[in-house]
Amino acid sequence: MGRTESLSSSDHAASTRRKALGDFLRSVRERTRPEALGLPAGSRRRTPGLRREEVAQLCDISVTWYTWMEQGREIAISPTVCARLANELRLGRAERQYLFELAECADPEHDELLPTQLPDGLEDCVRSIAAPAYILDRCWNVLARNEALLRLFDGWPDRNPAPNLLHYIFLDPAARSLVVDWEQRATRVVSEFRGDVGAHVDEPELHALLQSLLSTSPVFAQWWGRQTVVEREGGLRSFAHPQDGVLHFRQYTFRLAIRPDCKLVMLIPKAD
Repeated sequence: MGRTESLSSSDHAASTRRKALGDFLRSVRERTRPEALGLPAGSRRRTPGLRREEVAQLCDISVTWYTWMEQGREIAISPTVCARLANELRLGRAERQYLFELAECADPEHDELLPTQLPDGLEDCVRSIAAPAYILDRCWNVLARNEALLRLFDGWPDRNPAPNLLHYIFLDPAARSLVVDWEQRATRVVSEFRGDVGAHVDEPELHALLQSLLSTSPVFAQWWGRQTVVEREGGLRSFAHPQDGVLHFRQYTFRLAIRPDCKLVMLIPKAD
């Protein structure tokens, strides 16, 4: 009985998602003016938007297939087709993401669409946080930090012109003194990083980072080879600070909606 109800609920959710996708495509099609895409406006149009035939032609798919999309039929839509729809219909970033989420597929151009710099004001937001906080990109490069983090890490990351958290943990001798139970934390960090980068390990910057760590850190190489994967989750983090003694924090990690390849990490002091 429970399994039947679960399947029914899943089918209903899938049907609702397909209908939402069809409604969204229809809305975008009807509001897109032909002349904006270099098509003739024509005098026989019943509505000012595009015809289904025009969308299908622009995206190099059949009219029937596109019609089924708008009707919410039970069909699998490929990432390539989604990308064509997004590009030809001139979808904004949020609309594009919404389209791919409804189609339940990954955007092949996702990384190319990400901004290369942090949005204006984000670094100021990090600096305004009272607790130690920093932003990491996919390679765990430190893009922003606040004074509390700088004090906790005894001057790092400002000691390095291109600070990277993995380089610090595995290659900077100061990390072994600062991080309580360094070896245990370091081995978990390798598993967290593997889970974090996932299918992106063949990207040039990530590949170069991995090769550097594998050739210079035996500990990293040993644990990377074990293929263990865990989520980068919160928990107790302890540091043996040279001036302030042993400090305990709760770590919280937030994925940034405006830069999904980045994460904000905060270390909240643990109450005694």
